[in-house]
Amino acid sequence: MAAVHARLGMFRRALATEAGRRSMGHQGGARTWKILSFVVALPGVGVCMLNAWLKMQHHSHETPAFTPYPHLYVRTKPFPWGDGNHSLFHNPHTNALPTGYEGLATEQHREREAPPTGRRTALNRKAERG
Repeated sequence: MAAVHARLGMFRRALATEAGRRSMGHQGGARTWKILSFVVALPGVGVCMLNAWLKMQHHSHETPAFTPYPHLYVRTKPFPWGDGNHSLFHNPHTNALPTGYEGLATEQHREREAPPTGRRTALNRKAERG
């Protein structure tokens, strides 16, 4: 730990003397930020990219089983966009509708699970009418 602290102190002194030498103009500040960009920012971006890639490799891309919790799908009126059943930032792979997931998995989920029961909402009444 002491070695890291000593190196950090040397780095600070080097930056301070460089800034002192170039105190007449703005070149010292630009050079300092350029060094910091290459020494800190670029490796930081690389570490973040590596972390995201490793997490993606271990992530399961399967859709979780649909559980029809009635309190999660209470809608008193339809959404003002689209068909009124999809949220504004709806993703069919992760966001389920009140009847289950969309796409190929929808038929499997509908066969396994019953639709949610509970209050009759405006969407339920609209679906019942036609």
